[in-house]
Amino acid sequence: MTARKTARKKLKTQHSKDAFRQARRVIPGGVNSPVRAFGAVGLTPRFIDRAKGARIWDIDGNEYIDYVGSWGPMILGHAHPGVLRAVREAMKKGTSFGAPTENETRLAEAIRRALPSVQQVRMVSSGTEATMSAIRLARGVTGRSRVLKFEGCYHGHSDGLLVGAGSGVATLGIPGSPGVPAAMTELTVQAPFNDLHAVAEAFARWPDEIACIIVEPIAGNMGCIPPVAGFLRGLRELCDQHGALLIFDEVMTGFRVARGGAQRLFRVRPDLTCLGKVVGGGLPAAAYGGRNDLMRHVAPAGEVYQAGTLSGNPLAVAAGLATLERLEEPDVYDRLNALSERLVGGLDSLAEEAGVPFSTVSAGGMFGFFFHSGPVRRFEDAKKAHQARFRCFFSEMLEGGINLAPSSYEAGFLSLAHRARDIDRTLEVARNALLRAARIR
Repeated sequence: MTARKTARKKLKTQHSKDAFRQARRVIPGGVNSPVRAFGAVGLTPRFIDRAKGARIWDIDGNEYIDYVGSWGPMILGHAHPGVLRAVREAMKKGTSFGAPTENETRLAEAIRRALPSVQQVRMVSSGTEATMSAIRLARGVTGRSRVLKFEGCYHGHSDGLLVGAGSGVATLGIPGSPGVPAAMTELTVQAPFNDLHAVAEAFARWPDEIACIIVEPIAGNMGCIPPVAGFLRGLRELCDQHGALLIFDEVMTGFRVARGGAQRLFRVRPDLTCLGKVVGGGLPAAAYGGRNDLMRHVAPAGEVYQAGTLSGNPLAVAAGLATLERLEEPDVYDRLNALSERLVGGLDSLAEEAGVPFSTVSAGGMFGFFFHSGPVRRFEDAKKAHQARFRCFFSEMLEGGINLAPSSYEAGFLSLAHRARDIDRTLEVARNALLRAARIR
């Protein structure tokens, strides 16, 4: 790729500014999820009007190549015809019944086919519900109370899991959250990600009290950080030794890094798996599942209670089924891997040319980068990345029509709708963005 400057006009943002001003009058912070407010990058959030394929358009008419993908679900691309068709057909019959449908069983079977560790599935409406319910089940089955999580891993906003939660709370500079009593977090044990020794020490301190370990097998909420060799297998062995359950939070990685998720990629089988994002095809849906002997404890089959009025919503189930069916086709993940590698390889080369410390990682349709020479293996490493350079880079990319997550603690996502030309255009913009970022000390 030859060096060149791309002439471009400054994007118009007045309609988004007006919309944000109005939103702040009636919505806390003007947004319904904190990181959307663009607070960490000091800009006005773009209010989106529509999306198609790999692109989104804001209400000022600006077009962007999108690497947020609704934070992961849009693996087929925005407004995929097959997904839209499935939702329209389901909508003709009604939007919600509060009663079982055959498609719920079909979706559970599709999940089970892809994930050998999952024999039974319970549908819920959000990733937070999935992780919260899986932990309740682990506590109910083991009779233990403590939960071990990793610093920088985000498992939703339930009270006991907001400790060291990375992502949104890290972006906002909040250590946890007011409104969460200390008693709710006293049973949460923390360890650094990728540190088996710290996990072993926790089990030594509380040998018969830890009900489960919950982990993002590829961390996606402190940037994108893969497990070091042997880490996940080591967790499996420690859980087996101490009678604890291993929960993989694959809300982000499930059907995103491989058809069978990170557990298939790394050949480690958890006891329970939490899914979200892709399984709903862009509509609110999530799930948790595991072995028959564990899931039979979930009400009404067993004594561990969990319920949800909109769980298994027919529109979300239809979107999820249509998405998972497409992902069963051959070469899907080869294409996603190739796109991700083309992107991060190009960014690495450009950063080297610009002389800026930089590191990248990718897996399937998921990627991340840090303004840090690396390696980045845990949250403490991620926090050393150069935030001012990230802000500059993000701003330049957005102005050049490239939509990235507005936080250095978030992963990026590609879709099957992205093409090589989209990656090349992204790298053209990134060249100047990295050169500008390199000037910041």
